[in-house]
Formats: sequence, structure tokens, C-alpha cells
Amino acid sequence: MSILTLIIKREFISKVRNKSFIVMTFLSPLLLVAIAVIIAYLSGMKSDTKTIAIHDQSGLFVNEFKSDSDFNYLDLSTVDMQILRDSVTAKRYEGIIFIPKETNLRNHENSIEYISNDSPATSYINSVEDKIEQKLTNQNLTADGLDLEVITKAQAKVNLNLVKVTGGESVKGLNEIKVAIGGAFGYLIMMFIIIYGNMVMRSVIEEKTNRIVEIIISSVKPFQLMMGKIIGTSMAGVLQFIIWAVIGIVLLFGISMFLDVDVTKNAGGSPEMMAAAQAEAGKLQLYIAEMWNLPIATILIMFLIYFIGGYFLYSSFYAAIGAAVDSDTDAQQFLIPIIMPLMLAIYIGFFAVLKDPNGTVATAFSIIPLTSPIVMMMRIPFGVPLWQLALSIALLFGTFFLTVWVAAKIYRVGILMHGKKPTWKEMYKWLKY
Repeated sequence: MSILTLIIKREFISKVRNKSFIVMTFLSPLLLVAIAVIIAYLSGMKSDTKTIAIHDQSGLFVNEFKSDSDFNYLDLSTVDMQILRDSVTAKRYEGIIFIPKETNLRNHENSIEYISNDSPATSYINSVEDKIEQKLTNQNLTADGLDLEVITKAQAKVNLNLVKVTGGESVKGLNEIKVAIGGAFGYLIMMFIIIYGNMVMRSVIEEKTNRIVEIIISSVKPFQLMMGKIIGTSMAGVLQFIIWAVIGIVLLFGISMFLDVDVTKNAGGSPEMMAAAQAEAGKLQLYIAEMWNLPIATILIMFLIYFIGGYFLYSSFYAAIGAAVDSDTDAQQFLIPIIMPLMLAIYIGFFAVLKDPNGTVATAFSIIPLTSPIVMMMRIPFGVPLWQLALSIALLFGTFFLTVWVAAKIYRVGILMHGKKPTWKEMYKWLKY
């Protein structure tokens, strides 16, 4: 058995036998499921009904506000405004919609007030503005002698049908689904890099602090030790992900059985509900069919390649930083330049790729090695030219080998340095030793 294999085995066993590793491996899926259940429960809870007072001196808009389960509107146009203000202060009402009397309808566009103790939600403000705008528009049209009923009948609602060049039907929102799928894989890569990269760095710091590393490097080369840590830790991480996936599937299956989920439970509804359900089911089938048409095999293979390339690339940075410092606190100043490209990749992925997956920005950042593991994973569901994939992977692994060479130089000197906080300038000097 080679020395590198022994180091990998040692790192792998030390990680998987660690109590925190074992606890988090089995506790994390349960926590995620618990969080999902809590979110589902909270999102299903109805909020308290808020009472809104309406003081409409014009008498034009008060009937536009209908009470529902969220808001209870009270017509208090005859009540003095000071009394209403005091009631809002005493929290008897959530707020007041004050509509003054105007001689010109146009003046209502900027004269209506919403009075409250707290700033209301933007969605609520938009809904109030929509009601008033619609009423004012109708009033203006009527004042100009136009028939509202005729105008309403003349209004058209366009529903653009998406058809493929091959003749098949397509669906709306497919690009968002593709970005979400690619983003999930990219996010996994980023989380893996951050979690297990930190694990590599702390392992190096711990051995350096305990002076164990001085004994180890008397038998092995620093480069072998660094690569052994990176590979061994990555294998422990892959094992943890596999266990999480298995536990997650078992939990989902168990919850479905426990809740007795039955997709045919709406079969007893009205004909209108049945028709709507069938239409929704048809759309769902189209979405599922479109998702099956995605390059699933390519996505999975590329995920594995970018997962390995991205993790090895960043872990070599983490190992070099761990070798250069004496504590986690000292390492913080060097971690920001590592985290920034990952954050930038997420930002570029969700904005540039969604806007134009084959645009210049998305293409460039999917080829640059520090961002390609995340951005390229978001582009792959849209279809990426083979030459771009080949170039991106070649640059990623080429940069990885270059980074390993640089990191090994820093690692070789850094693991024997104690009691001094290194600077970027000093680490640059270590490359020349």
C-alpha cells in the first residue's frame, strides 16, 4: 500500500469515526425534514384578520373594498378623523384609508393616504392602489362618454402557446425549472466546498498546533500529506452525502405512507373542479415530460466531474491556508478571497443564466475555473456546446494542478512556521523557497 493511500485511509477513517461527523450524518436529514414540516405548517396558518377603517369623503371608493379572511373593511366616513387616528394609536384598527373629497378626479391620484402605526406590506399597498386605479379609470372613461361594458367586452387576454420547432407542445416557466435544477446541483457543490474545505483546513491547523505534523513529514512528503487530506476528506464527504440521500428517500417514503397521500382524492369534486384538475394534471404531465427531456445523464456526469474538480481546486487553497496559520481566527482574513468567487458564481448563475443562458456573461463565468463548477451546472440543462464543456473542464483541472503546485509550496513551508501571523506578501515569498 503506497504512502498516499495510507494517508487517505487515515484521513477517511478519522473523519467517519468522529462523533460530530456521525451525529450530523444522521441528525441533519431529520433536522431538514423537521424544518420542512415547520415551514409547511407555518405557511398553512391563517394570519389574524386586520381591521381597516375607510374614511371616504368622496363616497366613490368605499364600495371597492370588500372584506375577506385577511382584511375587514369598515366604512367610517362619518367618524371624525382625529377619533380614527386615536383608534389606530390605540391599535383598534390596523390603519385608515383616507380619501379626501376632490373637485377634479385626477387629484385623487396623489391625495389618498394610508395612515397606520407600522409600514404596511408592499403587496397590500399595491392591492389598494390597484383598486383605486381601476375605479378612477372607470370614472374617467364614463366621464368621457364611453361605455364600460363595451370596453370590458373588447378587452382581450392573450395566452401565448409555446410550440417547439418539431411541433410538440412546450410549457411556460421551463427556464426557471432548468435554472432551479442546475442551481440545486451548483449549490450542493458550493456547500460541499465550504463545509469540507473548512474541515481540511482545521485538520491541518490541529496537526500543526499539536506538532504532530513535524513527526508525520519526517516519513512523508508535504505534498503527499496535503493530497491525502484532500482526497480522504472528500471521500468522507461523499459517504455522508450518500447516507443523507438514502435517509432522505426513506423519510419521504415513510411520510407519504404515514400521511396516506392519495392523488385521486379529488375524484368526487364538481364537474368544474374535475375539468380544472384534469387541465392542471395535463400541464403537470407536460412539465414532467419536459423535465425527462433534459440531458439527465449529462447533468449527473458533469455534476460528478465539476464536483471533484471544484472541490479539489478549493480544498488545496484551504489546505494552504491551514498550513500558513496557527488558529481558525487567523485564517478568517484569508477565507474571504475564497468565498467571494463562490458567492459571485451563485449570483451570476441565478441572474445571468436565467436571463440569457448562452449570453456572454454566463458563458464566460462558466469557463472561468473559480466559478465554472457552479455556473456551468446551471447552464447544462439548457444545452451547452461540447467545445465549451471541454474547455471549461480542461481549464478547471489545469487550474487545479497549478493550484496544487502553489498550495504545496505554501504548505511545505507553512506547516513548520509557528508563532507568526503570515501576510500575503510573506506567503508569496514562500513560493520561491
